[in-house]
Amino acid sequence: MWILWAVLAAISAALVIVLTKAGLKNVDSNLAFAIQSVFIFCITWGIVTIQGNLSGIKEIENKAWILLILAGLATTLSTLFSYKALSIGPASYVATIERSSLVIAIILSVIFLKEKITWQLVTGAVLIIAGAILIALSDPGK
Repeated sequence: MWILWAVLAAISAALVIVLTKAGLKNVDSNLAFAIQSVFIFCITWGIVTIQGNLSGIKEIENKAWILLILAGLATTLSTLFSYKALSIGPASYVATIERSSLVIAIILSVIFLKEKITWQLVTGAVLIIAGAILIALSDPGK
């Protein structure tokens, strides 16, 4: 079941890139993210409330709070940087380079989460980096 959710996340992320790039025309990238953040805030808190999970906020441990706050900060920075890049660069190039973060996530998962390294994981990571480099160094006009 996790694969279905991951595929849906990938499709949603692709839509974010394309829709944001289209929406950034004549709009400051930070303002665009601030507008979208209002909707993100309302929708996610609405879902939590509708599902009846709001009371669970009392049960979150301090360590989890710290980690979630840091993740929220990283999400904000990542999105701000991504929107700025999208405002000045081609969406397909920005998305490719941004998604090379998968390799960094693999490395950090191995170091901090003690996930197992396999030859398939290493091969996939190398191919991701090679593809990102190939696209980054190509001419977007051609």
